[in-house]
Amino acid sequence: MTFESDPAAAPGKDYLWLHLRALPYFRSFMRSVEARFYRDLALPAPTLDIGCGDGHFASVAFDRPIEVGIDPWAEPLREAVHWQAYRSLVQGDAGKLPFPDRFFSSAVSNSVLEHIPQLEGVLAETARVLKPEAPFIFCVPNHQFLDSLSIGQGLDKIGLHGLARQYRSFFNRISRHYHSDSPETWLERLDRNGFAVENHWNYYPPKAMQVSEWGHYLGLPALITRKITGRWILFPYRWNPFLRWIEHKLRPYYEQNPVTKDGVCTFYLARRKG
Repeated sequence: MTFESDPAAAPGKDYLWLHLRALPYFRSFMRSVEARFYRDLALPAPTLDIGCGDGHFASVAFDRPIEVGIDPWAEPLREAVHWQAYRSLVQGDAGKLPFPDRFFSSAVSNSVLEHIPQLEGVLAETARVLKPEAPFIFCVPNHQFLDSLSIGQGLDKIGLHGLARQYRSFFNRISRHYHSDSPETWLERLDRNGFAVENHWNYYPPKAMQVSEWGHYLGLPALITRKITGRWILFPYRWNPFLRWIEHKLRPYYEQNPVTKDGVCTFYLARRKG
């Protein structure tokens, strides 16, 4: 894959700022990196977004409304209406998709599949509703994710390996991850469920992951704000000194090429077998 590291290559699309002004940085940083990968990827309509959540990512990453977003939870779907990123929103189980065979011409699932315990059924259903040769584009954390955590590494360095394991288990739990698998595991999984992988790459180096890791803890005030006001960011403007400081810290990571062998996440370009 060739990756253009200059954000100015997409006029008017500063994905970092567009995410930071709406979300706490532990979410917005990684999402802003992922949004850049979609710039040159074709998504023939109609498109299905599996696990669309609150719709913010689609509102930033895609230049047209996606035909259908599906999610099991009502609350984020109500918020997704606000972002107007979908023509239709469906509350439902991705393991039992309420669509006919070969209905969609493409599908995406951005940082969602790792949260689904019964993954095989979701992949089989995705294959069923896609037309032959339709692209399926998604990204997930990989087998390097947990080992990159800074607190776990620090505990290992001082010989507290048991505490390091407990911390990694804790972080996995608060991240709601059921799958942090290697590309080899994913290629086998996709093959047996009707997909061929055309390309994949690791991204988000450990240093960037560690910045996100600490964002989970520094983002607690935003969680309180969210509970009280319904918004993550009260003052989503560049004059906000905290947002300006966060943007300054994150910008160098955002502007570098995130594709790296030791990246803790993997982006997949798969296609429904004919």
